Amino acid sequence: MLSSIKLISRSVREYEEESNIKIRAFSVSSQLNGNQADEKTVDNKLDEKEVDTAGVSKTSDDATQTDIPSRSSVEESKRRRGTGRLVALDAVRGMAVLGMYLQHFGSNPNVSEIVSGNTTLLFVLCGGISYSIMAQRMMEWGAETAAFRARMLARAVFVDIIGYLLIMLNTPYGIILPAYSAMFVLALMLFRRSTRTIVTTAAVLLVTAPPLMILGSSIFSKAYLLGDIAGGPMSAIALIPAFVTGMAIGRFDLTRLRTALILAGSGIVMLVIGKALAAFVLPNWSLHFEQWLVRMQGVAPVQPPDEYAIWPLNTESPMWHMLLQSAPHTASTFQTMIGLGISFLVLGVACLISKKASTVLLPFAAVGRMALTMYAIQFVIVWFLYLAKIGHSLDGVPFGDVIVAVVTLLLGLLFAKLPVGPLEGLMRRFDRLFCPTQPVSQTVK
Repeated sequence: MLSSIKLISRSVREYEEESNIKIRAFSVSSQLNGNQADEKTVDNKLDEKEVDTAGVSKTSDDATQTDIPSRSSVEESKRRRGTGRLVALDAVRGMAVLGMYLQHFGSNPNVSEIVSGNTTLLFVLCGGISYSIMAQRMMEWGAETAAFRARMLARAVFVDIIGYLLIMLNTPYGIILPAYSAMFVLALMLFRRSTRTIVTTAAVLLVTAPPLMILGSSIFSKAYLLGDIAGGPMSAIALIPAFVTGMAIGRFDLTRLRTALILAGSGIVMLVIGKALAAFVLPNWSLHFEQWLVRMQGVAPVQPPDEYAIWPLNTESPMWHMLLQSAPHTASTFQTMIGLGISFLVLGVACLISKKASTVLLPFAAVGRMALTMYAIQFVIVWFLYLAKIGHSLDGVPFGDVIVAVVTLLLGLLFAKLPVGPLEGLMRRFDRLFCPTQPVSQTVK
């Protein structure tokens, strides 16, 4: 009897221990499930935070900070355009700046022939893309149209001031910043238009801008401010076909493979057509056109205009022969087509590389993120070297172009350590004087 009682008590103790183990296991499991639920909650909050901050980080350089719109609108924007800065676009902009450094400081004539003029068009094309993306993101995040216009007008004034300060240095190279600022203003007529309208406008400008530029270089030859708008190959009218083309490209998702392939393919087609026309067609056309101009204008020697005569008697004769030129910085339809072909190809290849090996593009992207600062520095360097009576070209120096490229990239990486570039930071503070941060008036749907 006692033995049976002992067995029963032992069984009870074993059962209680087993029950206690099960209870403890259940408690631990519940705690783990609770922790997982908490982790999921935290993850969801982090995801929401990532969505909320993605657009801000992507537009921190270019867009006004506003109250966060609805989650669905942000996710839709994220789905269509991705998050973060576009490394490919920053890299291509950096390549444009690097090309300018090679042109101004390098020693290889073959490299100079490739980058001359083409880097300007690439730089302007990237500006148009950024302009379009900035406008769309500000609208998606609920900013008013008037806020965007105010910001662009403020930035145009700031860039124009920087441009004229660089012109005052009187270096031997042209400054495109005044024309760049004028394009910021002119593009305000298009940023709310449809993509089809922008594409059509770019195609029309490719044909009509060169004669307007040539005419403007004549009638505005003594009006420097108007010359920034239509006063020669470095004016806004001459460069705006590339800028508006960039605005059209900015309407598409540059992170998609299809977009990259279309850009690269279109660039090859435009480059082949432009080069073929320049090699086999334009020489004959140009000869006949110049002969026709001689017959129309006569063979009398051209007298310089009387600078004291009334307008337009004090203006220079239009250089209509430039319409059929393809040399760098002629801003003809054919030179622009060749330059845009190269730009499309470079942008398309950069977008493809960014999908597989974006690390390769990071040094160029560092320069591109500080594009305004890096652009201005080159002219300050040239000015300083002239004051010191030191030649700024590396002619005769072995691997001179390689040295220029390495130093430029290292300088960009050095500036990348800063939160924002010096001139970029000043520009933000300047445009916030005219476009302060304001809450969204209504949710974007």
